[in-house]
Amino acid sequence: MTNKIWFITGVSSGLGKALAQTVIESGDFVIGTFRNQWQANDFNNQYENQAFAQTLDLTKPTEIENAVRHVTNKFGKIDVLVNNAGFGFAGAIEETSIAETREIFEANFFGALQLTQTFLPLFRKQKKGHIIQISSHGGFKAFPGFGIYNASKFALEGFSEALAIEVAPLGIKLTIVEPGPFRTNFAGSSFKQADKIIEDYNGTAGVFRERMKQVDGKQEGDPVKASQAILNITKLETPPLRLPLGKIAIVSLKTKLESVLKDINTYKDVAESVVYDR
Repeated sequence: MTNKIWFITGVSSGLGKALAQTVIESGDFVIGTFRNQWQANDFNNQYENQAFAQTLDLTKPTEIENAVRHVTNKFGKIDVLVNNAGFGFAGAIEETSIAETREIFEANFFGALQLTQTFLPLFRKQKKGHIIQISSHGGFKAFPGFGIYNASKFALEGFSEALAIEVAPLGIKLTIVEPGPFRTNFAGSSFKQADKIIEDYNGTAGVFRERMKQVDGKQEGDPVKASQAILNITKLETPPLRLPLGKIAIVSLKTKLESVLKDINTYKDVAESVVYDR
């Protein structure tokens, strides 16, 4: 098989579904993951000889190991790994329980981390591959009411930045994709909220919760156009480390950078004052 083989998690809906379709239409082959067998069966029937469905629950380490072993034995190579699966979550920090936090991190961070680690020996053997981490503009800038989700994506970006440097000499590329609001079910059926609500946070986290309800189905981002953008960067000799997607994402990243730079410039003297005198 001369075309690229993609492994994309979470292709049942949203950006993952759009990306899988775009990649298939380009002539590349997609291995897409689903949590339910009936979804996998439908996908195989729809894209016979163009794709392959793999059932996988990213919160179960054994399933990750088995899935990677199975597709490696079946296909022999993977050219592009896309860690897309995960879910959104709203709640003030104090409102969010440790159990809810662990659930978010299992899906958004630990699953992506283990899947990446498990594929790395294959990529090293191939001396090539492209890892695409689907983060968020909320993986770069935090928002009130979104803090634990932000933390899970910050963690994803943190290990990915380091990994990009570690694997570059080995012929492996890595890109962190940071979408803004897209017209998927992210703010709809796949979006979760903290069970606990504290009235004192109604003016901050509460506002965010209500905004998420109001924007569902009205977001600026087009998943099909985003998918094409992701496909295009896999064709580049030197793809970007970060790829923000959407006008709002650009604003979020620039706002964060300006805020950091302002603090650096304002407190530069303080920062430099704490070192030993030579």
